[in-house]
Amino acid sequence: MKFKDKFQFVQENMRKNRSRVFMTILATAMGCAFLMVLASVGFGLQETIIKDVTENDVVTEVEVYGKEGSGHPDANTSLTNEDVTYFEGIESVKTVVRRKQLENWEASYALGEYNSNAQTRVVDYPSEIETGFTLSEGRMPEASNEVVVGYHMVETLSKIENGEHEEFEGSILGKELTLNVPQYFEETRESKDFTFTIVGVASEPTRQHSYDNYVNISEAMMNDIEAYTGTAYGSLIEPSMPEERINELKNAVSAYSYLGVYANNMEQVQGILDQARDDGYHAYSPLEQLKEINLLFAVLKTGLLFVGTIAVIIASIGIFNTMSMAVTERTQDIGIIKAIGGSPKMIKSLFLMESAYIGIVGALIGTVAAYIISYGVNMALPMVIEMVFNEEMGTEVMLSYIPWSLTVICVGISLIVAILSGLKPAAKATRIDVLKALRRDI
Repeated sequence: MKFKDKFQFVQENMRKNRSRVFMTILATAMGCAFLMVLASVGFGLQETIIKDVTENDVVTEVEVYGKEGSGHPDANTSLTNEDVTYFEGIESVKTVVRRKQLENWEASYALGEYNSNAQTRVVDYPSEIETGFTLSEGRMPEASNEVVVGYHMVETLSKIENGEHEEFEGSILGKELTLNVPQYFEETRESKDFTFTIVGVASEPTRQHSYDNYVNISEAMMNDIEAYTGTAYGSLIEPSMPEERINELKNAVSAYSYLGVYANNMEQVQGILDQARDDGYHAYSPLEQLKEINLLFAVLKTGLLFVGTIAVIIASIGIFNTMSMAVTERTQDIGIIKAIGGSPKMIKSLFLMESAYIGIVGALIGTVAAYIISYGVNMALPMVIEMVFNEEMGTEVMLSYIPWSLTVICVGISLIVAILSGLKPAAKATRIDVLKALRRDI
């Protein structure tokens, strides 16, 4: 018996009991849809968190904060040009970003009557540009007293007018910016002003929630500040500090506070990270966080798939009942097939084909329904949050996400469960006695 003939035979028999078959397919579709929607929650939350991590961190970057056994005043670590050369010598490294930061928490900026507590940094512009640093307006510094400020720097400039804070308005390009750096000398507090000209404003950060409030000064100006304070990074010496701590600050070597080692691609990050740690560097990569997230959600998705499979198994009871009744109702047909030479294997394949047909049709309908539900949930979630909790969602949360792999897994589970449900009825059909079947005595 050809496959085409078997398929036509199965369809003809299903049409005779279309109501029962329809309800069985509906139950299978509901089970498959429930499985997909439930598992899609795990995929959706994972997609949202990974997107947030990759937007807020560069996954090709290895952050290096120092090396064991060196002498940074705050973290017992120090990064020098030798370390920069070391990382640049690694074949898989694209570039090395290096930064030095002013560590005087009482230092403040003034633009006329407006004040700001922006972060003060020394950066290497060629390496910064290679990692995507651009300006929204202005140009790069050319003189030692010229600076580039962060995109949000202007938002932090304010003054108190009639007891209220008044924010700066207008462009800050070409304006003079004064940095006041205090220091204690023999318990006497003094301060010195360092004047800069703003020649550029950095572009708006692409990372979500980033707030760029900094001033990039030159190495020469940082040297002048350190010469005035008598400490590395312009650190503030307070009279209340122990003598040991004061000597430590005075004797510290000015070096980089941070190195950003960028790999050519994400696959090379782990190798750079392992090599850095083996050589005693304190290093971190957002890729480690992604691995932990993926492991956590792998467990969650497995659990959700297991729970969802229970719904498909429950739906399989309907397939089993439908196939059992089909065997009983087609006893005479089975007897005739056997009488004309039909083999038990062929009879079994007819009923397995029917159960598989129910499973695949139900799975396809369930898949379409799952995609519709998933889309509707993601569309309705912001409105529900706003109505119930009276709050707006600050970030785009994807509660449900159905990748093609999940579709294949769910359809596969539904099909396998459907075939298994039809095994016993199909086996029963092969054991029917021909003579009793023809007499309908069963």
